[in-house]
Amino acid sequence: MKNTLGDLNNHLFAQLERLGEEDLKGEKLAEEINRSKAVMGIAKNIIETGSLVLEGQKFLDDKINADSKLPKMLEGDK
Repeated sequence: MKNTLGDLNNHLFAQLERLGEEDLKGEKLAEEINRSKAVMGIAKNIIETGSLVLEGQKFLDDKINADSKLPKMLEGDK
């Protein structure tokens, strides 16, 4: 299964909708808040990783750095 940033966006909005349920109270609300914190942390890491990949690609696409290579740890599968 391949997920996209669009899928992440959908998950985030679904979580926001769950938090907005007016009948969510007490322990159920606390559980949903904890779930939201976990989702938010994972989403942040996914976005940061995507930003790093984008910056690496921009670096490679830069004409000044045309002969440069990314560090091994940032290279993707080829």
